[in-house]
Amino acid sequence: MEKMMSVCKQSQVSWLALLAVLGCASTLPVHVDPVCTAGGHARYRLAFTGKWSQTAFPKQYPLFRPPAQWSQIIAVTHSSDYHIWQRNEYASTGVREFAEKGEAWTLMKEVELAGEKIQSVYGIFSAPAVISGTGQNSVDFEVFARHSLLSFIVRIVPSPDWFVGVDSLNLCDGDHWKEQLSLDLYPYDAGTDSGFTFSSPDFATIPQDTVTQITSSFPSHPANSFYYPRLKHLPPIARVTITKLKGNHIMSLPKDLPHSNLIPIGNEIDSLTSMFKYLKGH
Repeated sequence: MEKMMSVCKQSQVSWLALLAVLGCASTLPVHVDPVCTAGGHARYRLAFTGKWSQTAFPKQYPLFRPPAQWSQIIAVTHSSDYHIWQRNEYASTGVREFAEKGEAWTLMKEVELAGEKIQSVYGIFSAPAVISGTGQNSVDFEVFARHSLLSFIVRIVPSPDWFVGVDSLNLCDGDHWKEQLSLDLYPYDAGTDSGFTFSSPDFATIPQDTVTQITSSFPSHPANSFYYPRLKHLPPIARVTITKLKGNHIMSLPKDLPHSNLIPIGNEIDSLTSMFKYLKGH
């Protein structure tokens, strides 16, 4: 009898200990998306600067057919339940086509679909291509509290499937908008083509790999255009600066149509209305 009571007491102690642990666990902080309570909307300028020079990246530097350059910027303002691309995740069909060939149509349709289905995308916009490795361009855009994140992708030209970009940069800080952010950009591999050099022919990666950052030692193959084993880190290949603009005036339509900053949406690509349509997935 005494032995049975001892067992019961031990069992009670064990249950109390377990409940105590569970109680503590329930009070541990969990990750939640920061809530943006900034009023109204904010207008920003995205300034992209290429740093892809022959001095900084001498190995196999593309000088012709085509020379080193950058594609147009494809950018999205969105909420936390959407990603145009993510490190260590599989690239979508749209990202694959853009990273490999610079074709943006499928990527735009993917963004538009996300805006319609889960209302996670506010706007998609672009800046013109940069025709040299060290050129610059910029574009203005706006964000709202519900869609305070910025993501973009820029293809490295020429390359098998390499790009630079930013995933889900939050421009809101609690109850106010951030004034300025600057980020160094490094190359990424979309995981869809196994070419090692800037001018490699098409060589599909089967099965598809995830998006990975290219470093001075990865991929660890001497033929790789970014393989610099004596360097601890690659120098930044580009830089982006996001600056908050004064006032809330939304820019007027560009007079020069080829330099439009808004991506065509829908089937009427040549339509002026389509050219300047903004995705609003409220």
